[in-house]
This record gives sequence, structure tokens and C-alpha cells, in this order.
Amino acid sequence: MSAVSIRDVSVAFEAVRVFDGLSLDIEEGEFVVLLGPSGCGKSTLLNAVAGLIDVADGQIFIGGRNVTWEEPKDRGIAMVFQSYALYPRMSVRENMSFGLRMAKTPKAEIGRRVAQAAELLQIGHLLDRRPDQLSGGQRQRVAIGRALVRDAAVFLFDEPLSNLDAMLRNELRVEIKRLHARLGKATMIYVTHDQIEAMTLADRIVVMRDQKVQQIGSPAEIYGRPANLFVAGFIGAPQMNFLNGRLEAEGGGLSFVADTLRLPLAGYAFNGAPPVGEEVVLGVRPEHLALAEAGLWQGFGVDIVEPMGADTVLWCSDGTHTLQVRTTGTSRITRGERVGLGLDPEQVSLFAADTGERL
Repeated sequence: MSAVSIRDVSVAFEAVRVFDGLSLDIEEGEFVVLLGPSGCGKSTLLNAVAGLIDVADGQIFIGGRNVTWEEPKDRGIAMVFQSYALYPRMSVRENMSFGLRMAKTPKAEIGRRVAQAAELLQIGHLLDRRPDQLSGGQRQRVAIGRALVRDAAVFLFDEPLSNLDAMLRNELRVEIKRLHARLGKATMIYVTHDQIEAMTLADRIVVMRDQKVQQIGSPAEIYGRPANLFVAGFIGAPQMNFLNGRLEAEGGGLSFVADTLRLPLAGYAFNGAPPVGEEVVLGVRPEHLALAEAGLWQGFGVDIVEPMGADTVLWCSDGTHTLQVRTTGTSRITRGERVGLGLDPEQVSLFAADTGERL
């Protein structure tokens, strides 16, 4: 039985309908990330699971129990918010134990849970400090610890790292992943607009846009076989290259044609019957383009060179099309050089020009 089951849920704020019949099953012990741009509804969905907002239609089950109309405290969940929401006059120990003390949990049990959570998060030496004596990363660890002491089966994270600088985000991201592994069967639902967080943390990603689910899959599935143009463009940095063209029959096979550029598609796995003669969009990731003297596509000049340490991104143009190419950080290519580009048709994506859906 799923740890969390969202069945045909609709959420409405007066006349504005946010979701209309959304369904999603999350298995026990799974780490699921809700990913999408601001306003796509990911936090609203998380708040519906938490019981912080009511659903208009549908049902929500946690651990096989219908919790649709239960109070948040009765749902068996623990939540970590974007803001730390720590009591400034309480110590770390008091902040972490506040909910347990309000529930009149025995002191010995409170001490055990706080000590256990502090050990997991490596904040045992901070228990007697107040929030104003902590760094941003330490405060977020305390907020996570406050959720951990609840000993919940389902943990909900609402963009918990968005207020931290880049270095702290990287550090806490690793800690959250390590925490999930240590907790074993704990189910985690994590909201973010950051694709790096989603790709590195998730067992499965739910990509959302305009209050609708665009694709559900593992990070490898989302990255390698995006379901539509939105997912393809939203996932990946640098962004996937897109070329407008058409499919043409050629020598008993099919080719993608965009002006002077041609790509035989012998190795491409179509989802259905190829729309020969119709307008399509070809997507290819920068790392799937290779510099090659005898490459399939010739006549590209290097307009911009972006060194990024381990990688270098080249912006290449043939006068009509501009493509980003990811190469090694040791590349000696300079601006103004002429290069050829090679690519594998098995690593590209094709989308219908009118619907944006994967072909």
C-alpha cells in the first residue's frame, strides 16, 4: 500500500480552481520531489497533503488511512518550511522539543528523541544555543530536527534550502539525502524550483506546470526522455538546444531536416507513427554534441567560450542556428574558430511542433 495516495484531488480558492482531479501515489520509503516554476501549484499540493488547506474534491490517504478531513497534527506527518520559524528566546533543545512538550510526551522520551535527531544532524554541540547564535545552515538543521523528533512516517519539505547561499545549499542537500538513507523507511515529499536539488535528491520527480503534472519519472527518465518541450527545457543546465525543422523520408529511412542541417534518425525510438512531412522540434543536450572535424554538421563558428571549471560551454553558430556545446574544461578552442559537430540520433529528442509532446 502506498505511503501517500492522492486520489482525484481538486483544490479551489473561491472561484479559482488550482487543481482539478490530480492523482499521485508515493510509495513507502520513497523520496519524491515536486518540481516546477513559481505558481505551478507544488506548494499548494504539499499543503493539501499536510492538511493546511482543504481539498474541494477527492481524497488523501496516508499509510492507508483516509486523512482528507483530519487535522494536520493527526496525519502522522512532519513538515519543514522555507522559513526556519524558530522561537528566538528558546534554545535549540527547547525549539526541537516544543511540539513534544505541548503533547505532554514524557521527559525521558523527549530527551531520547532530541538526542537522536541531534546526532543524525550533527548539531549536538548546538543544543544550548539560541537561534541568533547560529548560522543559516545550522538554523535549517534545527528546523529539520524539530520535524525529526516527531518520529513521523512522512516528511514534507517546502523549499527548505531556498534561503541559503549556494555553498550551504549544497551542504544541506547532501545532509538531507544522507538523512533519508539513515531513516530507512521514511517517506519524503520535497518541493523545489531548483532542478539540481530535484535531480540529486529524488527517487522520482513530479514535474509540474500551470497546476498540471507534466511528467513523473526517475531523474534519468526525466533527463533522458522528457515528455514534452517544457520538461526538456526546464531540466538541464545548460539548457537543451532546440531546432525547428521537419521529418523527411530519405533512402528508406527518416531524417530530420532544418535548412542545411540533416540528421538521419535510424537509431531514434519513436513513441508512435512518425509524422513524415510535418513540422517538428529537435532537442539535443549540449553534452551530446561533440566537436568533430568530420562531424555530420559543418560550418559552425565559435561565438562565445564560457569556461566553467570542469567543463567549457561553447556557443556555436552557422549563421542560422546557434547551439551550445559542452566540452571538457581543458578545451583549447577559442572564439572565432570553425568547428564541425557530431551527434548520436539515439540521444536526441523529437517533439511535435504544434503540441510540444514527445514523438
